[in-house]
Amino acid sequence: MMIFDRNEKKQVVALLGAGSMGTAIVRRIGAGKKILLGDISTQALERVSDDFRRSGYDVDTCMVNALERESIEAFAKKAAELGPVMYFIDTAGASPNQASPEHIVALDMVGTGYAVDAFGQVMAEGGAGLIISSQAAYMYPISNEDELQIVNASTEQLAALPIVKNVAMQNSGLAYMIAKRVNHLQAQRAAATTWRERRARINTISPGIIVTPLAYDEFNANGEGYQRMIDASAAQRVATSDEIADAAAFLLGEHAKFITGTDLLIDGGVIASIRTGEYKLG
Repeated sequence: MMIFDRNEKKQVVALLGAGSMGTAIVRRIGAGKKILLGDISTQALERVSDDFRRSGYDVDTCMVNALERESIEAFAKKAAELGPVMYFIDTAGASPNQASPEHIVALDMVGTGYAVDAFGQVMAEGGAGLIISSQAAYMYPISNEDELQIVNASTEQLAALPIVKNVAMQNSGLAYMIAKRVNHLQAQRAAATTWRERRARINTISPGIIVTPLAYDEFNANGEGYQRMIDASAAQRVATSDEIADAAAFLLGEHAKFITGTDLLIDGGVIASIRTGEYKLG
């Protein structure tokens, strides 16, 4: 059998959620590095890892339940055993038409918090993390008081906060908007505390309408609404996972070493249209 790469002690890229957006990001930054793919689906892990290996990447896999803290901690531990963890990307999540409010809060909010916490214990100096949020984070106004409560809450306390119990649990759409805004605040908190102590950076990206296989669930459920959103945006089109990967590679790379604790909105102008009244939600 041929040995494609004799280098040792390679930098590690850990991806939680082996979907099209996350894998596009890893393709941008993973050459010459050790890649660890984590997902709850063993079928997805086999399919994606095989594709990566056939393209010349060095890949390991790990079955991860992104709802469970112990599973995520085991994933982070395995990443650290492979070498210095320089990159962590979290794309695990469920969209409004895929899940209940309870599941969205548990996965997109609390589960993301577990991942931020776990990798905050293993990141190498100079490393960078990226949480995939959503333009939906900008669609529900959260008061300064609620934001302070979120920032000061531990991951275990998030689900008990008033804005979660009283607002997010009303429906899946609100749960998704609030969970994605919480992602921004989780990254801010980590950037100033645990990740700072590791001398590592962490940011979020908020994509707009990106065509992925899972996105078709949303289109099928609310195609008319998405069409109006596309038509009202400045770009007047959807985006691709590769476009998100371009921005992600910048935030994870050497030219963004002064950027941490911030969000990059990549939505083709949808939020601008909402804020100026050119597009109205609902």
